[in-house]
Amino acid sequence: MTTAAAHALDRAHWIQAHEPQPFPWGERPGYEFRTTFDLTSAPTRAVLTATAHGIYEAYLNDRRVGDQELTPGATSYHKTLFVQRYEVADLLRSGANELRFVVTDGWFRGRCGPSRVGDNYGEHTALIAALTADERERVVVTDATWEVRIGEIVTADLMDGQAVDLRRRDTAEWARTVLSDDPLTADRARLGFSPAPPVRRVREYPPVRIMRLPSGRQIVDFGQNLNGWVRLHHLGPAGNTVTLTHGEALDADGDLTLDHLAFVSYPDPTPLPTGQIDRVISRGDDSDVFDPRHTTHGFRYVAVDGVDADLAADEITAVLVRSDLPRTGSFSSSDERVNRLHEIAVASWDANTCDIPTDCPQRERWGYTGDFQIFARAAAFLDDIEGFARKWLGSLADDQRDDGCVTNVAPNSGVVINPAIPFSFDGSAGWGDAATIVPWQVYLSSGDPAVLAEALPMMTRWVDYAAGVAATARHSTRAESRPDPAPHERYLWDSGFHWGEWLEPDTTFDPFADPGIIATAYLFRSAVITSQAAAALGDHETESAYAALAANVRDAWQTEFIDSTGRLTVESQANYARALAFDLVPERLRNVVVARLVELIRDRDTHLSTGFLSTALLLPVLAQHGETDLAYELLLRDGAPGWMTMLDRGATTVWESWNGVDEDGVPHGSLNHYSIGGVITFLHEHVAGIQVVDPGYRTFAVTPRPGGGLSSARAELVTRHGRIVSAWEIVAGVFTLSVTVPPGTTATVVLPSGAEHALLAGEHEFRE
Repeated sequence: MTTAAAHALDRAHWIQAHEPQPFPWGERPGYEFRTTFDLTSAPTRAVLTATAHGIYEAYLNDRRVGDQELTPGATSYHKTLFVQRYEVADLLRSGANELRFVVTDGWFRGRCGPSRVGDNYGEHTALIAALTADERERVVVTDATWEVRIGEIVTADLMDGQAVDLRRRDTAEWARTVLSDDPLTADRARLGFSPAPPVRRVREYPPVRIMRLPSGRQIVDFGQNLNGWVRLHHLGPAGNTVTLTHGEALDADGDLTLDHLAFVSYPDPTPLPTGQIDRVISRGDDSDVFDPRHTTHGFRYVAVDGVDADLAADEITAVLVRSDLPRTGSFSSSDERVNRLHEIAVASWDANTCDIPTDCPQRERWGYTGDFQIFARAAAFLDDIEGFARKWLGSLADDQRDDGCVTNVAPNSGVVINPAIPFSFDGSAGWGDAATIVPWQVYLSSGDPAVLAEALPMMTRWVDYAAGVAATARHSTRAESRPDPAPHERYLWDSGFHWGEWLEPDTTFDPFADPGIIATAYLFRSAVITSQAAAALGDHETESAYAALAANVRDAWQTEFIDSTGRLTVESQANYARALAFDLVPERLRNVVVARLVELIRDRDTHLSTGFLSTALLLPVLAQHGETDLAYELLLRDGAPGWMTMLDRGATTVWESWNGVDEDGVPHGSLNHYSIGGVITFLHEHVAGIQVVDPGYRTFAVTPRPGGGLSSARAELVTRHGRIVSAWEIVAGVFTLSVTVPPGTTATVVLPSGAEHALLAGEHEFRE
């Protein structure tokens, strides 16, 4: 943590409401804190510095400070808490001034994750702030003189929703605050400034359709699944209650359904409430607007109850809320279905980047490690994710266990320890490997080794943990068939809990199956990356140690899982694709392995059968090994499982499972998970052909591979050095490629014929 954040608040005190017994989870109000002060003149410069245990908003003289949302965001609060600074001179005036804050539970003590548990970091919300004016004269700090009250926000929870009684705006009474006695508040070393862009309202969606049901309920369709909230005007007469229920799908009667989002916390079979419900009680003022900024929801549809008049389109708006990441990459082609697939993958990514990379914005909203590592390559093309990823990786490191095990989610909150489950879910291969894969991908896209320097201790500890488990434990089936372990088994990771190839079609998840072929592959991949990261940092001792480990793990994987003919002992599209993508296959067997992967695809009538971990790998692997035409066939294949089926069934974001909406129109699971949208890497790197060679794209390749009936494709990528463009078209049998190479970089172009050209900065065109 930086000392500047703590120094700015060195005379301020943490304050909280007098709350002898906190309200029950999901029923906790928002607290308003205020103070007044006089200024002899309006300052030319003033800075407000603040943070909270909970989510806060600041107001100076009833004008909102800044445009950041959900501050201070999601972190592992016990180790890291970010502070915000705002220029506020234009909000101050000569004479009397009022500084007011609104604080709600947020991630600090609100309910997080699918299990709906609260108090993850503490039982009481709290606030600390300081305002300084010209020449750094201290004007006001939080202390025991401040006042507090329960304001118009009567409940607020990130999962459940927000309830507001606007009648309290002018009637709630103030009391004196108390100084916080939370032991966390004494730790100023955890304060710092975030490397990530803030969360903001980045886009708005008007309704595309408003329907009135016989019950009187109105269903508003915004035409796009998203993360955020709904802004509502015209709330009715004083005392009128309006309820907004948010969801992703409608049932056969056209009403909102949340059934597919139900979550059961084992072993209790009773589904937990989905939440996503906002309420507002009107005070009868036509100028009031309901804008519930202390919660978020995943939704395309909103059911509105309590509004008698038919809603007009300009009275209700959906607001997309996400980290304000600079967009860096784009893709388009002559095929509108391909373009639409890219659009829904981007929309899913946008909906799951709300301060942390979440798996979904409705049912869980967790920073799942596996989902982000799967999509990180595509994400690094779409957006400048460096600061966003470094912030999240900090939480991942904060929550890494003492033995090096990496948790499933970061920040690791909302987790229920259930004695009925005799093992830990943490440390799963492909999930924990986010500790290596994500920082390496950020380094490749940005060229900044700082992310590696920050992450290397976490990377080595994770690989050491996985290697230690491999060396000391064996899967029961292997121990039964081979009581005396073979020497190579020291490097087989085949024990512990693993999510495996999650949601693989036509496969039942078995947590006790032998995970060795997948887990050992990831141990190899993470050891390689750790060695490469150490080399990039000039740490040659660490580089050598993990290179040696990787070589041993690779030999063990080959000894155990591939025979002399190139057949894997556990055959699946996923395992073959992963073996090729991770360079686990001996050179002499590579063509045979590729041919077997093709057979497995053809055996399924040219449909894929991959799950979470390997879907993003499949098409690039085919393209890299001379099977580009088959990659296009899979991309454009109709029928489930497949991406085109998502489009045919109306998806506006990527589904969690291939059967997210079945042939009868019934939804299943989350309809907003970006993981299998990682296929767009194929569009970026093979259809358009932009591929990084040296970190930061100082050297890159452009290797477009036309196919699938496409007559044109174009991708652009803004790098640290400037804009890369690859645009091709086919007209009358002539292939034309236009390439832009930024200043200070070099590129290699490989045309479809195989002809290569070395390029310097500038505009270039090729025909064949």
